[in-house]
Amino acid sequence: MKAVLITGAGGPEVLSIQNVEPPQPYGEYVLVRVRAAGLNRADIGQRMGNYPAPPGAPANIPGLEFAGEVAEIGPQVRRWKPGQRVMGIAGGGAQAEFLLAHEGLLVEIPENLDYVQAAAIPEVFMTAHDALFTQGGLKMGERLLVHAAGSGVGTAAIQLARAVGATVYGTSRTPAKLEKAKPLGLDVGLGADHFAEEVQQMTKGEGVHLVLDFIGAAYMEQNLDALGPWGRLVYLATMGGAKASVNLAKVMGKRISIRGCTLRSRTLEEKLAVTRLFTTQVMPLFEKSRIQPVVETTFPLHKIAEAHRAMEENRNFGKIVLTLD
Repeated sequence: MKAVLITGAGGPEVLSIQNVEPPQPYGEYVLVRVRAAGLNRADIGQRMGNYPAPPGAPANIPGLEFAGEVAEIGPQVRRWKPGQRVMGIAGGGAQAEFLLAHEGLLVEIPENLDYVQAAAIPEVFMTAHDALFTQGGLKMGERLLVHAAGSGVGTAAIQLARAVGATVYGTSRTPAKLEKAKPLGLDVGLGADHFAEEVQQMTKGEGVHLVLDFIGAAYMEQNLDALGPWGRLVYLATMGGAKASVNLAKVMGKRISIRGCTLRSRTLEEKLAVTRLFTTQVMPLFEKSRIQPVVETTFPLHKIAEAHRAMEENRNFGKIVLTLD
């Protein structure tokens, strides 16, 4: 099978397309013929040698989300049969013609979505759903602040928050991305430099209930200022630094909860739980077209280096998807 291989740590030039042996299904595992795969910043981190694949995932084939059809099934698989259209998350290996996935990590693709749209869903919408509701405890009518509002997870979080009636504030260093996010459910777009002050003014000093952050250290102080009493701060990435000075007196005074979460490094049992909740609570919204995947552009698999460069330029709104037809 053809697959993207990381031949060493470095820039996009270390990526190549090579022929490798396809995996074989066993036990509760399903062999999926991948038709499209989402590109994520984690793939860039892995390419640069900063984010290795978790145990059990291919060490040099990237890819965290995919869409395709069931090719073969292991002897203990009960939920799926060859030919069914499926999508899901993976610890790695999704940017290849074939992928081995546990049957419980697969989700059936609705009839109203094609493979490209489906491949833009699993990683970002499962991450956003888990961060907002399981980790962040978002409730109907609350106020949410989403950083990197034009990112894949950002656009997913905005739509999910709108679905439960939350008021959504969002930041971006690109004003055009904030305008594009408004039809998805963004109520107020904010600049990245003084967002805490703006939030406090707009909420009459009450602040937001939940902050979803990908930036990290650079926004720590403002995040604490933007939160109201009993506010929750959930970290999903640290693009602006991992080490921050924290005003613990403010954390204690406001009774703020701070949580960090990633999806890739979780155990199989944890990922199965995330997938079950996603299937039950989020997939009906896709089936009714109440939410939608946001795809910026697609690249054929052999243009993987070009796709990485496009993501590193940070111009995309929503997802970049690789096609494998």
